[in-house]
Amino acid sequence: MALIVHKYGGTSMGSTERIKNVAKRVAKWARAGHQMIVVPSAMSGETNRLLGLAKELAPSKSSEAHGRELDMLASTGEQASSALLAIALQAEGMEAVSYAGWQVSVRTDNSYTKARIESIDDERVRADLDAGKVVVITGFQGVDDSGNITTLGRGGSDTSAVAIAAAMKAHECLIYTDVDGVYTTDPRVEPDARRLSTVSFEEMLEMASLGSKVLQIRSVEFAGKYKVPLRVLSSFTPWDIDINEEAKSGTLITFEEDENMEQAVVSGIAFNRDEAKISVLGVPDKPGIAYHILGAVADANIEVDVIIQNLSKDGRTDFSFTVHRNEYAKTVDLLRSKVMPSLGATEIVGDTKICKVSIVGIGMRSHVGVASKMFRVLSEEGINIQMISTSEIKTSVVIDEKYMELAVRALHKAFDLDQPAA
Repeated sequence: MALIVHKYGGTSMGSTERIKNVAKRVAKWARAGHQMIVVPSAMSGETNRLLGLAKELAPSKSSEAHGRELDMLASTGEQASSALLAIALQAEGMEAVSYAGWQVSVRTDNSYTKARIESIDDERVRADLDAGKVVVITGFQGVDDSGNITTLGRGGSDTSAVAIAAAMKAHECLIYTDVDGVYTTDPRVEPDARRLSTVSFEEMLEMASLGSKVLQIRSVEFAGKYKVPLRVLSSFTPWDIDINEEAKSGTLITFEEDENMEQAVVSGIAFNRDEAKISVLGVPDKPGIAYHILGAVADANIEVDVIIQNLSKDGRTDFSFTVHRNEYAKTVDLLRSKVMPSLGATEIVGDTKICKVSIVGIGMRSHVGVASKMFRVLSEEGINIQMISTSEIKTSVVIDEKYMELAVRALHKAFDLDQPAA
C-alpha cells in the first residue's frame, strides 16, 4: 500500500460529469489499496469569474486590505470543487472528507495573492487516512500566522499538491491535467511536438521558469527540494484504464540522469508571452546602481527576469530588465516616482510587445556551439535578438512578440525535436 497524491486541474473539474469521472478514478486507486489524498483546482473559469467581479467593484488603488479580500474571494473556488469531489466520492461508496487549506493547516507567509508555503500540519490528514478515508484538500491556498486566508498565485494548486506530498512523504504525486505529459514544446504552436516519457528535474525547473505552462515553477522547486517523485498525465484518459498502465503513463520527472538523456542536446523549447521590457536610460555608471534600481523593485515584491547593463559612455549607462507584463505599469510608476529622481536617469522607456523564447537541455553541458546555432537559426529567419540570458542548461532570448511562433517552430526543427527519440 502506497500513499499517493492526485492533483486535478480546473478543466478536469469543469463540470459535474467530469467531477464524477475524477471520483471514479480516485476510487479505483483507493480500491487498489492505496491511501489517497486529492488536491483539486477550482472549476475551470471560476477563479477568473470571481476576480472579474472583484475588478468591477475594486477601489482605484490596490492595498493590502484589498489583497486580503481577493484571497478570501478566490479561495472559495477550490473550496467548492473540493466539497463537490468529496460528495462524488461518497456516491462512489468511498469514505471521503474535504478540508480547506486553513483546516489542515497549510501555513504560509502573508503575501496576499502570491503567498509562499512555510509548513504543513499533517496530523489530521494522517488520522483520516489511517481510518480509511480519502482526503480532499483545497489547492492554491493556506493561512498566515494571523489566521488570514492566503492564496499562492495562479497555478498554485500544483504547488499545494507537491508540498502536501512532501510533507506526507508520499510515494508519488500525480498531476492530472488537460495534456498527457510534458512536450518538447507547446503542440498548439508546433504540431510536431513530441511527448517526453522522462524529463530531468533540472530541465523541468528551467522549462517551468521559462514559460512552459504544464507545471507551476514553485511546484517543481518543491519537488526538487524534497525529492518528490512527480508525474504529469492526462485526466481525459478513460477513468477505468488499467491502473498499472496509468501509473506508467505521461511524463515522469526524474532526479536521475540516465545515459539516454545525454543523447538529446536540447530537450525542449519554452516560451513566454507575459513579459515586458523596461529600460532606465542615462544612469550614472558607478557601483550600486543595479542594487538601487532592482532593490526598490524587489521591495515592491516584483520579480525581475532578464537583466542587461550596457557599456558605459561618458560616465553613464543604460540598464534594462524584464518583468511580468501584469507588473509593468506598477514597475514603471515605481521607477518614475522613487528611483528616477534620486538616480538622475534621463528617461524610462518600456516595451510590452516582447516575448522570451528558450532552449533547454542537460545535454547542453557537454556540447559546444548550441547557443550560436540558436542565434544563427533566428538570424536566418530575420528575427532580431534584444536580450540574451544563459545558464548551464538553457539559453533564452527576448524578441519581438510577433515572431514568437516562427522562432519556436524554426528552433524545434533545427534541434531535431520533431524526430523520434533515439
